[in-house]
Amino acid sequence: MPSLPALYDRTCGIAARLLPCDLLLFVQRLGIASVFFLSGRTKVEGWFTLTPSTFELFGSEYALPLIPPVPAAYAATISEHLFPILLVLGLATRFSALALLGMTTVIEIFVYPDAWPTHLSWAGLLLPLIALGGGKWSLDRLLRP
Repeated sequence: MPSLPALYDRTCGIAARLLPCDLLLFVQRLGIASVFFLSGRTKVEGWFTLTPSTFELFGSEYALPLIPPVPAAYAATISEHLFPILLVLGLATRFSALALLGMTTVIEIFVYPDAWPTHLSWAGLLLPLIALGGGKWSLDRLLRP
């Protein structure tokens, strides 16, 4: 009968083969992209018409100290659509993840400071993408091997 350390080592080896880094990066890209993209879709109707409630939110609950509500609403909504699409494709992965981490930081500091557990989980998905890129299953890898 194998020892407990040997059984542990064997289990870790199987997990490493079944869950390669490139698969994990792909899942991270899809996971965090869905969070932001779905949030962006709540701000629009049709293809890309910002709703009146979006402008109301950016004038009140989402109000930022340095950016007026209308430009902030457009910038956030465009960002929540563009960067997730780029992440899914694995195109400009590091830049897209950094942009969404910046957005997360602004939300944490100025909008929902008590939501740090949620924002920390988003950062936990974004930081490896910034550090490692999109992995082998990305357009970044095809364009720049």
